Amino acid sequence: MTSYNAIIIDDETNVQQALQLLVGRYCPEITICGAAGSGSAGRELLKKYDVHLIFLDISMPGENGFEFLSTIQKENYAIIFTTAYEEYALRAIKANAIDYLLKPIDPAELKEAVAKATSHLDLRRQNRQVQETYGESLENLAEQTSGGVEFPKKITVVEKFGFQIIEAKKIKYLEADANYCIIHISGLEKIVSSKSLGEFEKILDPDVFFRIHKSTIINMNYLKGFSSYQGAYAILDDNTKLAISRRRAIEFKEAVGHFSKSVD
Repeated sequence: MTSYNAIIIDDETNVQQALQLLVGRYCPEITICGAAGSGSAGRELLKKYDVHLIFLDISMPGENGFEFLSTIQKENYAIIFTTAYEEYALRAIKANAIDYLLKPIDPAELKEAVAKATSHLDLRRQNRQVQETYGESLENLAEQTSGGVEFPKKITVVEKFGFQIIEAKKIKYLEADANYCIIHISGLEKIVSSKSLGEFEKILDPDVFFRIHKSTIINMNYLKGFSSYQGAYAILDDNTKLAISRRRAIEFKEAVGHFSKSVD
C-alpha cells in the first residue's frame, strides 16, 4: 500500500481534530503531518514536510482556500476541499473540484474522496497534460465560486485516464449508460463521465437543460422541434431524435414555451 503525507488547513480547531481522528481510523495510507488554522501556517507546513495531500477549507477569514492555492504550486498536490458552502457554490464545486467533502464529514465519503484524490495524484504525476488540466479545473472552480455564478459555465469531466474541461453551453444532450453518463458535445466526440445523469441534472441550469426522459437530458438551445406522432420525441439541430417520456411530455411543452419566451 502506497503511503501519503497530508496536512489539514481549516480555521476551526474542532474540524481539524475530528478530521485527524477520522483519517487515522479510516485511511491507514494517510499520515497527517500537521494542521494549520490559516493559509500562512499551511505554507509553513508545506516547507517543513513532504506533503502529497491537502485537506483545505474553502471559507476561512482573511485568506480563503482559493487565495491560498494561488500562492502555491497547486498542481503538485492532491486537494480535497472541505466545505459547508451554500447551494450555488456547491454546484461549482461539484462541477469542477475533483474531490470534496461536506461538513460534517462522513467516514464513507472520506474514504472515497481519499481514494479518488490519491489515484488522481498518481495519474497526474505520469501525464503532464492531465496535470495542466487539473490546474485549470481548480482555477475554474475559484473563478466560478468567487464570482457568485449560479450555474457553472465550465465542467470538469473525470475520464478513465484523465480529465477534460468542457463548456456547459456546448453540451447538446446527455444520456445515462448504467452508472455512467455519455455527454454529447457540439463539434466534438462524445465523452463518457463517471458522474451519473442525476448528478449532472443538479449541476446544470434547469432553464436550459431539460430532462425529457429518465435516461436523457437535452440542451434546449439545440432543440429544432418535437413531435408527438407515434410517440413523443425531441429533434435536435443535427436531426438527432430523442424519446420524450409520456410523464415528461406536458412539462416539456411548457418548458419549450418558457424557453422560447426567455430567448425572445
